[in-house]
Amino acid sequence: MEQSNSNIVNNNHIAILSTCADDWGGSEELWAMSSPYLLKEGFSVTVLKESINHNHKRILKLKNNNITFMALGNNYPKLINRCINAYYQFVKPYFNIYLYTFKKFLKAKKPVLVIISQAINFDGLHYAQLCLKHNIPYIIVSHKAVEFFWPPKDERSYMANAYKHAKKCYFVSKHNQNLTEEQFGFRFTNAEIVRNPMKIKPEPLIYPSTKEGFKIVMIGRLFVIDKGHDILIRVLSKEKWRKRKLYLSIVGSGPDCKGIKAMASLLKCKNLQFLGHQDKIKEIWLSHHALVIPSRSEGMPLVVIEAMAAGRTVIATRAGGTMELVEDGVTGFIGDATENGFDEALERAWNTRRQWHAMGLKASKHIKELISKNPELDFAKKVIALI
Repeated sequence: MEQSNSNIVNNNHIAILSTCADDWGGSEELWAMSSPYLLKEGFSVTVLKESINHNHKRILKLKNNNITFMALGNNYPKLINRCINAYYQFVKPYFNIYLYTFKKFLKAKKPVLVIISQAINFDGLHYAQLCLKHNIPYIIVSHKAVEFFWPPKDERSYMANAYKHAKKCYFVSKHNQNLTEEQFGFRFTNAEIVRNPMKIKPEPLIYPSTKEGFKIVMIGRLFVIDKGHDILIRVLSKEKWRKRKLYLSIVGSGPDCKGIKAMASLLKCKNLQFLGHQDKIKEIWLSHHALVIPSRSEGMPLVVIEAMAAGRTVIATRAGGTMELVEDGVTGFIGDATENGFDEALERAWNTRRQWHAMGLKASKHIKELISKNPELDFAKKVIALI
């Protein structure tokens, strides 16, 4: 553990268990931006992850605001880690060093509530099961559900039980809730939709000039299986798109960066630039006319919300909750997450490109009406009410 928890009063202690495997991800935003409100109400907060980059700027900022971080896998020497994992693989399948450490944490600290923030809709339920076993109240927040990724057959029973006994099950889109219910075979009576925070206000930004052509941007983790960069590159490598003044920027970092660049080079995808990770979202929208998001799976994409808030039209797939935000032909364009399907959507968008500005203004107005000004405060209030 990074720092001592000896001053924590258990009946004011909230634990947040995040399953995000990266140093930081979109699924971290809700708990991170809600935590300061919990601190103001007199609660102490401990964030637990399997591994933690203590030098990450967002984590450093939270630590400076008196939020404690605990890495579940880094509390013992490597040899002891291996021995514990080997023991539990033999004696108790699906148990490991992370669960062992989390179990010790629960028994020692007895938090008043555990917030289990799942990157997908069942990757944190083994932690929920431990909370249930030790009579620790918990809520589950699911940030994504995937049609082709179902709960393992040998774990369905305890996972369903974990959902049924949660104080609340929060989902970031109705699509994700419905899909989770279908995957487990029952309707949730303890479910609710929550929104993620926005990095920009829903106010249309100045629309860039189109004299030199139209610039579209894809923003997000460079992870092909979810985000579908390959779909977009195949589409734009077609001869008809090469001839048009349409320019693509890819913003973000991730494990498939080299692979995506290699594919783009192989297919001779022109008018494409990789901008890497960018923090200044407004500057991106001041130089781009539309968002493209050819995802195969999503929760409720923050990039869609922020693009619409900035007054930009969205060219997207039906993945996740996108269709709960984007109206096809009115505030954006929707296609299938296939080469032909997305090509058709992009073609419709191109044919009406002179209307993108007006569509973006409608999108910004729609988001302003749909999304709360402060989703993180809304969530903090829900948490406090449950306690």
